[in-house]
Amino acid sequence: MYSSGKNPTSAGACPGWLMTAVAPWGENAEDAYDQGLVEMGLGDSRLIEVHGAFLPMGFEATPPLPLPMGSLVECHLATAYAYGGSSACAGVAWAACRTPEGDECAIVAKITTELDYEETEALLKRNLQRRLASRDLEVISFDVAVDEVTAAQDHYGVAMAALILPDSLKMSGGRNVGRVRAGLTRQATDAMADAAKRVDTKAPAAPAMRPGGRKPPGGGNTDFSL
Repeated sequence: MYSSGKNPTSAGACPGWLMTAVAPWGENAEDAYDQGLVEMGLGDSRLIEVHGAFLPMGFEATPPLPLPMGSLVECHLATAYAYGGSSACAGVAWAACRTPEGDECAIVAKITTELDYEETEALLKRNLQRRLASRDLEVISFDVAVDEVTAAQDHYGVAMAALILPDSLKMSGGRNVGRVRAGLTRQATDAMADAAKRVDTKAPAAPAMRPGGRKPPGGGNTDFSL
């Protein structure tokens, strides 16, 4: 699913695309991983794997583009490994969203499983829905990419899915972030105040005593203060 009528290299835009790849004939896990990167068009790139839900502001889905050798590329990457005839799936999804204040943004979700293609796709969509709900976002559009691998006998296999963002690292100076959204994250001071109100907090235990043992100095006036 791609945005239409927009130039992906326009000012403020952050182009990106979903890709999948399968490599079932790896001599080892590292070999399978490298073959998967080559199949996905990232074999000549330097990768920065990122985590988290939010994408840079201005994200736009575009068709895949060839990347110059040595490019520094940010990507949300899901990698599922299999061995000796077993199967695995990997998937990545993005959603363009709108906040209650009217700001447009985009989020990403990824998953790896040992389930089949259909079950993995359903779980990935569910993960994406949960991320939307936990951040009070309204979905505008979305896209999903899932792939499945069955490793060859006595070989390693890998299924890879990625959301590739080739220009996000060039958007420096804070231009690719949005406003601070209040009310979604509890502050540490709130948690401390809640803990102070709790009545089920246990006092530290007294020193262990054997039957017939000597009492500590002061008799039974054990000090429980912190």
